[in-house]
Formats: sequence, C-alpha cells, structure tokens
Amino acid sequence: MSEADDLKYIGTRPIRPDGVEKVTGRAEFGADQSMPGMVHGRVVRSPHAHARIRAIDASAALALPGVLAVVTADDFPDRSAFRFRRRAFVDNVIASEKVFYQGHPVAAVAATSIQAAEAAVDAVVVDYEELPYVTDALEAMREGAPVLHDDMRTQGAAEPSDEPTNIAQKNEITKGDITAGFAEADVVLERTFTTPMVHQGYIEPHACVGNITESGQASIWCCTQGHFDVRNMAAMVLGMDLGDVRVMASEIGGGFGGKTTVYLEPLAVKLSEKCGRPVKMVMTREEVFRATGPASGTINTIRVGAKTDGTITAMYGNLIYEAGAYPGSPLGAGSMCLFAPYDVDNIHIEGTEVVVNRPRVAAYRAPGAPQAMYAGESLIDELAEHLGLDPIELRLKNAAREGTHAAYGPRFGSIGLIACLEAAKAHPNYSRTLEQNQGRGVAVGFWFNGGNASSAEVHLSDSGMVQIVEGSPDIGGSRASMALMAAETLGIPYERIRVRVADTDSTGYCATTGGSRTTFATGMAVIQACEDVIAQLKARAAETWGVEPDQVEWSDGEAKPAPGVNVEAESLPLAELARNQNRTGGPISGRGSLTAQGPGPSFAVNLADIEIDPETGRSTVLSFTAIQDAGRAIHPDYVEGQLQGGAAQGIGWALNEEYIYDEGGVLDNPGFLDYRVPVCSDLPMIDTEIVEVPNTTHPYGVRGVGETPIVAPLAAVGNAVSRAIGKRVDELPLSPPRVLAAIEAE
Repeated sequence: MSEADDLKYIGTRPIRPDGVEKVTGRAEFGADQSMPGMVHGRVVRSPHAHARIRAIDASAALALPGVLAVVTADDFPDRSAFRFRRRAFVDNVIASEKVFYQGHPVAAVAATSIQAAEAAVDAVVVDYEELPYVTDALEAMREGAPVLHDDMRTQGAAEPSDEPTNIAQKNEITKGDITAGFAEADVVLERTFTTPMVHQGYIEPHACVGNITESGQASIWCCTQGHFDVRNMAAMVLGMDLGDVRVMASEIGGGFGGKTTVYLEPLAVKLSEKCGRPVKMVMTREEVFRATGPASGTINTIRVGAKTDGTITAMYGNLIYEAGAYPGSPLGAGSMCLFAPYDVDNIHIEGTEVVVNRPRVAAYRAPGAPQAMYAGESLIDELAEHLGLDPIELRLKNAAREGTHAAYGPRFGSIGLIACLEAAKAHPNYSRTLEQNQGRGVAVGFWFNGGNASSAEVHLSDSGMVQIVEGSPDIGGSRASMALMAAETLGIPYERIRVRVADTDSTGYCATTGGSRTTFATGMAVIQACEDVIAQLKARAAETWGVEPDQVEWSDGEAKPAPGVNVEAESLPLAELARNQNRTGGPISGRGSLTAQGPGPSFAVNLADIEIDPETGRSTVLSFTAIQDAGRAIHPDYVEGQLQGGAAQGIGWALNEEYIYDEGGVLDNPGFLDYRVPVCSDLPMIDTEIVEVPNTTHPYGVRGVGETPIVAPLAAVGNAVSRAIGKRVDELPLSPPRVLAAIEAE
C-alpha cells in the first residue's frame, strides 16, 4: 500500500465527472425516460391495513377510453409452490389472497394518459373482507393478537413451534459469561429505548419504464441502487430467465438503501406484455410513504454493568424490530453493531423480529444500526453521568482496538475508534462553554461495511483516453473515486479518464450500491482491471524493445526498462503505447472481477450541542461535529459530504421524523408537509474531521464511509437533550411536545 505522501491523485478534490450534467439539468433521472408509443401505468392500492381479497372486477376500468390493460396477481406466475419468504417478496409487489398494509398493491393499469390511468384506478372494483390488524410490535407479540401469516413460523426459535405467529425471527449473540460480568459490577443501569418507523426521505420518487418485445426480451429503465439486483428480482416475480431481462440504471435522486428492491418494475413489464407498448410508472409522494420500505421501528432494552472506575464488565441488549408486513428487518445488523465499539468480555444480545400491518421495511443507511446504537450509546452516556466521568474518557477506557474480539465474530484489525475519540476530545467544539438550557451529547457510531461481487473493464483508446466501464450506480460520487484510483494506478491525469455505469447486458455483475461497499469493492475491481492493462502495456513495450516483459517496469504512466536493461528509449508513455496498440497486437482492455474480502469496519464519533426552550420544548441544534475513520479518503469532499448528509438525516430522525398511524391503521402523515425532514434553517454548519487509519486489505487503504455517518447522531442528539433538561429521554422523536412533557414530569 502506498504511503499518503506518495499519492498523486488520491486525496485530491477534482470536480465529479457527472457534476456538470446534474447542475445543468441534462442528467436523466428515472422519470425522464421516454419511448415512442409509451403509455402510463398506475397502481391500485388497498385502503385497508389488513383484508382478504374476495374478488377484483376490472371490467369498468377496461371500458374507459384510453385504458389498455389491467393486471392482477392472476397475471403473474403461480406462487403457491414458493417457500414462504420468496412468496412474501412477490406478494409485496402485488398481493394475491390478502393485503397486509394500507397501500398494498392489488392491481395495476396502463392507459394512454396519466389522467386515463388514474380514472382506471378509481374504476377497478375490489371486494375486500376486512380483517383485524395490528400496527404495534409489542401488541403483535401478545397472545390473541391478529396473526398476519398462517404459514409463518419463527426462524431461530430455541423451541420450534408449528403454530402461526407474528414473530418472524429470533437471534442471539453471546460472548463470555454475562451473569459473572454483572456480578463483578459496582453499578448496573437498565433502560428501554423506543424509536419510530421512519422513511429515507429521498427526493426522487420511484420511477421506471418497462418494455417487452414479441420475442420475450424485457427492458427496464429505472432509478435504482443496483440494476443487476433489479434484473434478478424482476425476473423472479415475472418467472423469466435472467438472460431475457435487461436493466438500465438512470441517475438517482437519492436512495439511502430505499432503492435496493423492486416495487413498480415487474408491474410495468407485465403491463407492457399485455398492451404491447412501453409502460412508464412514477410514484406519487404519498405512494412512496404509504407503500415503500421505511426503516424499522424498535423497542430496545439495554443493561450495562461497570466498576466505579468506569471499566465496563457486562453489556446486555434485548432488541425488538418491526419488519412491516413481511419478514426482512435489519435485526441482525443492529445486533452486530450494538456493542461493537467496546472491548468488553461479557456480552449477550437477544433479538426479535416482528411482523405488523405496515409496509415491509427496507434498508436505510446502516440498516438497523442507528436504532440499536441509539439505545446503547444513550445508556453509556447515562453511565458516564452516573459515575461522574467524562463521556469520551469512559469510551476511551473501554474502546475496541486492534485485536479486540467483537461479540458478533471477527477480531478487529487496524481500526480508528481511539483516533476518532482523541480527535473529538481535542476538537474546539468539545471545549466550548455551554450556557443555561444547553447540553452536549457524545456518541460513537459503527458499521461493519460490505464487500461482495464487483466487475469492471478498462478500455484504452488510441488517443490514450481511458474508459472505465462498471455496474455500480453512482449515489455518492463513486465515478470520481473510480477515476481517481485508476489515475493513481495507471499514473495518468484524472482528466484523461471517463467512467460509465453500464447496463446489465454490457458489463459484468456488480452487487448493489449499498453497505458502504462500492468505493471499496468496485474500486478493487477497477484497480485489478488497471493492473491488467499495465501488464499488457508492459508486454507491448517489451515487444517494441525486444526484451522480456519482466524486464519492463511501469511508473508515472510510462513503461521503463528495468535497471540494467539497455534499450533504445528511456521510456514509452501510455499515450504512445495506446497510439500504436493496433500495430502491436490489437486493442488493449483490462478486466477485473472479484468478490471483495476484508472491507474494514468503520467507526465515528459525533458531538452535538443543543439548546432547549424550557417553555415550548423546542430544540435548536447549536453545533454538530462528525468525526470518522475513512481508512483513506479517496475524494475528501465526498467523504465530508457523506458525514454531513448522515448527520442531517440522523438529526431529523432524532428530533422530528416518525410514521404516525391512526386507529384504522392508516398512515396520517404521508408527505413532506406532515412528515418533517430537516431543512437548512433547522441545521447549523456541520463540522467534519476525517481520520485516516488505512484498511490494510485494500490497495489504497479504503474503508466504506457511507453508512457510519447516520449511526451516532440519534444518540448524540438524545444525549444532548437529556443533559440540557437534566432528565433522561428514551423515546424518539424528541419533538417539542415530548420534550416539554419530560421537562414538566415529576
């Protein structure tokens, strides 16, 4: 791995390759796609939280002018033979026998105009038998609660049962002897923390165009974080071969994990098959809130034992995660992250996933971690207060470090938690004097990061321009990162490199852009492809000079003879080798394909200063500081942007955001007017500091940075509010009425 001082391009801040198109409005997003003969599709959705579908009558809709097709579950392959979880996935796209949440799709229509499609939606008659419902996880677990799925059984249960249940999954993580650990403690604290179901809040709604030819070849254009997985999921729902589905990823107006699954895409293809025209479908904002995947609501109980000097002897967590209508919550990830920042011998975590009559949850940036670590980091802060210790010093005393055996399995290699804590302690914001009604919160964040499969090709033009072709949608500046790593590897200017995100038929498989894997894993594939190109360039230079390839070296974008090798030229630049490639053996293209290992976990420390109005309970965020180990920042601007974006989302989650359901199981706030995300006036300038402790498993030391920034803000804000009012708060969001109630409580 190169030392930072030796790097020429990595660590610089060039303009992103897609920047000009986006700021000028030329970039094409999901709803911008248009095709000749295209028609419009809309979805018929359930008004009920739980109901049986007795019948669907589309005759009146089909009789309307301009209406071309209606599809229901009967138009899709029979799913009765599927195993439960596969059938559940397909059912979420279009319900068959029952609906499980308000907004659940039951049919879709295609018409020559949006107005005609909306009229057709209203004309489809669905006969429902309303059923009892449950939208609260604790209620769903109680005996006698309405059971959503007759054929669901608890996975991971200690004692398997053949009775239907709303408990989808149980898990456990154990390290050491938790009973002995608590027996050693001088102080034991326990508290239960509640977080609401929240939405990712991406600006661009889900949109796609689906088209299928008479020969059975389907094409899908959509805004997605992973078009290869859209291909796989759509093919499964449609009963098609993967080779017959081609997916093109548009630019994406936000995803944050919420665009890692399919909702509209199979419906658009099936409507296209029925009406013989391309079908465009775009969700309304209300549909996005009611019928796409939010983050799990949770009820998490934490117990921590410690000695009076601050040594933590035992940590226990009981986590309950809502999955929505079908299994699939991030309970496992939350359990993994909960106590990961601490080098403690005795840890026990129990987890429960519960289905309720709400939309099936999806990933939201470090899925599962913010909720769990809000609970864990809040109790750690309370412990520091109880023991009279500085909250950073308490964490430093117990911090995970190189060699720490994490409860969830691995032994950490080189990690940057201690460096982040020390940077936080030294930061000017940590020593600033607080005034009355102000509080400062500290919290640690963690995400294990992802690897997975990636592919890339690097093509060399005759002019010496380099084109990278890869399959990872760019949701945070990854094109720039790929170009910078290629520039560093090849030794040529960043400006001589172009990056294209290709469709599923035009490049090798790439896993979804998520899990903080893209710069790490797809970057490794790009580096591998560049090294393949370098090997070919060295061979061409060797042929030109009449020497063996191992007698040629590559540095600074040039082939050079190894020491002691006498040739007619001192070097052959890449541009010259490119110009002559057709005369020396043909086009030069390199390929990289791998399943990346060792992504390197990422730690962060957040500081929040908040002032509370004691008369209204309103919170004002005075300052927020995000410090994170990036391994090595390939493009520091975009790392800082990730830190600021995660902080903004986490502050919103902590202070304002929540799904609110009425007594009929209907979402009351399906829009940005009532579901309030932070705006500029709600936030201070978010200070950032990048710590670099290189990840030794990556050629340039990369750790993923996209997920970790959202993990700590919930607890940092909660701890700041608690210290400002002198009382511990344990339920989010910390809206003015809730904070005022805490202030006024005896």
